Amino acid sequence: MGREVPQQQQQQQVALAVEQLLAVNPYNPDILPDLENYVNEQVSSQTYSLDANLCLLRLYQFEPDRMSTQIVARILVKALMAMPSPDFSLCLFLIPERVQMEEQFKTLIVLSHYLETGRFSQFWDEASKNRHIVEAVPGFEQAIQDYAVHVLSLTYQRVPRSVLAEAINIEGLALDKFLEHHVANSGWILEKGQGRGQLIALPRNEFNHPELKKNTDDGIPLEHVARIFPILG
Repeated sequence: MGREVPQQQQQQQVALAVEQLLAVNPYNPDILPDLENYVNEQVSSQTYSLDANLCLLRLYQFEPDRMSTQIVARILVKALMAMPSPDFSLCLFLIPERVQMEEQFKTLIVLSHYLETGRFSQFWDEASKNRHIVEAVPGFEQAIQDYAVHVLSLTYQRVPRSVLAEAINIEGLALDKFLEHHVANSGWILEKGQGRGQLIALPRNEFNHPELKKNTDDGIPLEHVARIFPILG
């Protein structure tokens, strides 16, 4: 426990230092190494800063010879882990097309498409063929599983066990433990289906129970718009 506090303090200090760099002069190429180191820090500490990563991608546009494709790939994997936020698209917008045509980036774009369209079986199959890309970033699998659960919760009132298993790529005893955790912590209820095996009743929300939807204006969240303007500028 004593180690965790200094580690958290160190992470906070690193994040604060980067915030200060971005505030003073985000277009100064001298901060490129600091931002690249910060991407690696995000990977090792399983933290995330979209603003810092977007700033780095913008600097790469001005300094193409200094671009690290390894760093760019890590930024995109972290952006995938942030779904359903549109971070991947925001980052991809700043990456030159010639770079996007490299094999690892084509793979990440395909993975993004599978996630956006809810084709989880194809996603996990493609990811398993490219473990060297996604396993370089700790926490990737869990983040995608969380996103899959999010999508299912918007779609189903009751989800068959087999559908859940395919979406999160877990089976057998590991799936039993996963279910136990969510029954205890997320309000899930296990039911016996008629001829279809186990069903999982998911918590009610305005999407799987439209009658709960409030009369509010649908639109793009303000924080997403705020991030787009600096990119366009």
